[in-house]
Amino acid sequence: MSRLSKRSVLRGSVGLVTRRAILRAAPAALALGSPLLVARRARAAKQYGPGVTDSEIKIGDTGPYSGPLSNASPIPLSLAAYFKMINDQGGVNGRRITFISYDDGYSPPKTVEMTRKLVESDQVLCIVGSVGTPTNTAVWDYMNEKKVPQLFPGTGATKWDDPKGHPWTMGFFISYQAEGRIYATYILNNKPDAKIGVLYQNDDFGKDYLKGLEDGLGDKAAALIKLKTSYETTDPTVDSQIIQMAAAGCDVLVTIAIPKFGAMAIRKTAEIGWKPLHILNGIASSVAATLKPAGFENAKGIISDSSLKDPTDPQWQTDAGYKSWVAFMDKYDPRGDKTDNQNVYGPSIGATTVQMLKQCGDELTRENVMRQAANLQHLELPMLLPGITINTSPTNFAPIRQAQLRRFDGERYVPFGPILSGAIG
Repeated sequence: MSRLSKRSVLRGSVGLVTRRAILRAAPAALALGSPLLVARRARAAKQYGPGVTDSEIKIGDTGPYSGPLSNASPIPLSLAAYFKMINDQGGVNGRRITFISYDDGYSPPKTVEMTRKLVESDQVLCIVGSVGTPTNTAVWDYMNEKKVPQLFPGTGATKWDDPKGHPWTMGFFISYQAEGRIYATYILNNKPDAKIGVLYQNDDFGKDYLKGLEDGLGDKAAALIKLKTSYETTDPTVDSQIIQMAAAGCDVLVTIAIPKFGAMAIRKTAEIGWKPLHILNGIASSVAATLKPAGFENAKGIISDSSLKDPTDPQWQTDAGYKSWVAFMDKYDPRGDKTDNQNVYGPSIGATTVQMLKQCGDELTRENVMRQAANLQHLELPMLLPGITINTSPTNFAPIRQAQLRRFDGERYVPFGPILSGAIG
């Protein structure tokens, strides 16, 4: 064999041995995790959408810091305070939350403008906790067309539970229709011969509650509801509507309003000496935002409902969840009113958001945000009533589905009866 031939064989043998050695060594290298493979895995594991880096998660929000619903501003303010607490604790999986919240004045056109800014200029990962049914409705289709998560809005509109038609929007509170059915059941059980007057806000918010009430009354609705009268958020008062229902002989008043107009209705009812059974929707039931301005004596006997612990109820004074909420308020929202349940809503939305982000891990894409939002199982929050937990799935976009009735005794709400669902049928 020539020297040239020997060299060729040797090269071939060395090449063969080297390839075999590499193949034999590969499983061990994979098991141990070579620096190159670990680096590749790390890059593959981290998937970021807009607004996310190794150190930051941008979240957007719009709120009524001005306008007719300005007394609901504690919701975004307490939500911001909650995220500050989370950042002080190290953030979510090592990332700080940058919370960008704009004033929309409870004006749908302004909401559209501010939401576009959040999505297209600020490049937020998602929008969380925006307040108001008409305002969220104004950007509902836009958010779904842009495929940007619209999560846990400060509104209980039934429409937010629409995973097929609007898969990028998810509600938070018990739906307005479910609340309406709960009120209807109470009326049928306790005043079956009622003459009902309904005051409602003339928009999707008010009509949503009204539909639930009528559905709950069933085939008795037409006979029991004597008068339905609405108001606009630009109206100076609801005096004429209250006088009209009293004159019609109504002995049950169902008020479906935002806090400002709920307070007006309570004051006028007392002023004219009308004493109906008064049912007040959950959105307007705040002690600080509605009952205090209306006058506690005027509000005595009002019935409402809630899914969350009432911060004015002394039964919670020794409750661990309540005490943790008080500690949060004292440190991060010291100017917040502890008698205002809207200061309970904000941190509850915040805690749910943080849990969702934790579940996302390092896959902080808009798609995974929605997947994890739809995978919240038996989540307990400090201020949810015992027996109520957050539950979602790909076919359930209504995290809270239960509530309990309560009656105002002149100083505080007193809960009564079982936890109710308001489920259809």
